[in-house]
Amino acid sequence: MQHRRQWLSCAAAALALAAAAPSFAQEAPVYRFSPVNQYGLELTARYWNPIIEYISAKSGVKLQLKIGRTSADTTAYVLANEVEFVFSNHLFSPDRDHLGWKVFGRRQTPPIHSQIVVLADSPYQKLEQLANQSVAFPGPEALVAYKFSYAQLLNRNIPVEVVFGGNMDGAFAQLASGRVKAVGANSQLTEGWVKREGKKIRVLWQSDPLYDLALMASKNVPEKDLKAVAKAFADMGKDVQGVKILAASGNLVGLLPDASFVASNGSEYVSYRNFYKTAPPNLR
Repeated sequence: MQHRRQWLSCAAAALALAAAAPSFAQEAPVYRFSPVNQYGLELTARYWNPIIEYISAKSGVKLQLKIGRTSADTTAYVLANEVEFVFSNHLFSPDRDHLGWKVFGRRQTPPIHSQIVVLADSPYQKLEQLANQSVAFPGPEALVAYKFSYAQLLNRNIPVEVVFGGNMDGAFAQLASGRVKAVGANSQLTEGWVKREGKKIRVLWQSDPLYDLALMASKNVPEKDLKAVAKAFADMGKDVQGVKILAASGNLVGLLPDASFVASNGSEYVSYRNFYKTAPPNLR
């Protein structure tokens, strides 16, 4: 009888441990991926969701899209440590360098430029004519489309009424409707909007060439997961399935079919960092 009691006691303990086991099992983490809002919410999701689904499958690291209503909202998630991966150029200012975000890749596209543009039939032929007129920008966090272009206006002492559209498409909608006279833009997004909307524009000013936005990871991402995600992005343009996804997604936003991702150590972004050394104080 005593042996039976001992056996039952051990069996009960084993069952208890088995029942408790799932609570000790660690599920694979899900990392939030936040690209800046270059387009409207729906178009941003349609561009990125197939890409991050591919990256998740190839890397074995689960990524989930997280975007805010505006580019400023999305960057607020980043600054609040609510995401682990980003596609952005909003983290190169001196006060954000200490946050520990690491560049591991970038999108390989033709050089981009900051621009100030008007519609082709606009009477405005030069920047000085925009004095005291309304000019739309995506948002206060947009480095290329807002900070670079608005700094140009400030440096030339051309006062304008600043209007934020929430993203580049929103800013262009303001231009098309006549609400504003010009737009501060990213040349890549200008080209995409022109292709999608069939509009013609005139460029009044554009910056020196810049690299496209950076893929970056939080310092909280384990090195193993970061390497897996970085490799999946870098290899996507070499894989048949990956190439098809990139071409289809790129077609939605007006990118060239061969726009893929390449590895980067961040050295390409020195011009972004240098901007803050001479930018007007209110844009740093």
